[in-house]
Amino acid sequence: MSRTKSEREIGLIRESCRLVVETFKFIEQIIAEGMTTAELDHEIDKFIRGFGGRPAFKGYKVNGKIFPASSCISVESEVVHGIPGKRKLKAGEIVSVDVGVAYNDFYGDAAKTFAIGQIDALRQRLMRVTWESLYKGIEQARAKNRLNNVSYAIQRHVEGAGFSVVRDLVGHGVGRHLHEEPQIPNYGKPNEGPKLKPGMVLAIEPMVNAGGHEVITAEDEWTVLTADKQPSAHFEHTIVIREGEAEILTQGL
Repeated sequence: MSRTKSEREIGLIRESCRLVVETFKFIEQIIAEGMTTAELDHEIDKFIRGFGGRPAFKGYKVNGKIFPASSCISVESEVVHGIPGKRKLKAGEIVSVDVGVAYNDFYGDAAKTFAIGQIDALRQRLMRVTWESLYKGIEQARAKNRLNNVSYAIQRHVEGAGFSVVRDLVGHGVGRHLHEEPQIPNYGKPNEGPKLKPGMVLAIEPMVNAGGHEVITAEDEWTVLTADKQPSAHFEHTIVIREGEAEILTQGL
């Protein structure tokens, strides 16, 4: 279980999260049909560094693999960890952007799915349900509540809408490191798992597929895709557990 953070540490994480939020406001202004995902990533990198931050995903290592870009940009059936490249964004597509920032030795993390031009009813509903499920989870993120009640609330809302939650990937604690304990699945039985404590900082991030929950990994060894090639959406907030409602540090995405 993650240790709780002091108010000083939470204040530093809040500063990192503020830069994450400002980065998303910047993305909202520039993301457009015809832009390549590499061009978008380049602009994100410049923006974060321009404010004294460091893109947390650039150079991130997992099992000897190194992520090569400053953001994860995942288009349509790409769930997460999409590597920016030559692909041009097209009208009618949905694009999930995941941004982590290191600032003053602490991390902030968030994700948001964007619509490019007009999108169809399925994609609109997928984005709405994923966003709603994030807040269903946050409602359960309270001191003394069980961790799995967060997971269960997300799963119940998503599956009630006829979609599925990705089970191979999870949310996580965040603080001095981008990924800390505990892991936060987006599915699970209620009233199980450790009790949440005030001062815990968590990144809650439902990844929701329009089709089945199964995913595969692309040949680049990073990009996670839906196995049935249906679209996927992803939203994420960094929050602090409080005695009452959780404080959302990335409020304003």
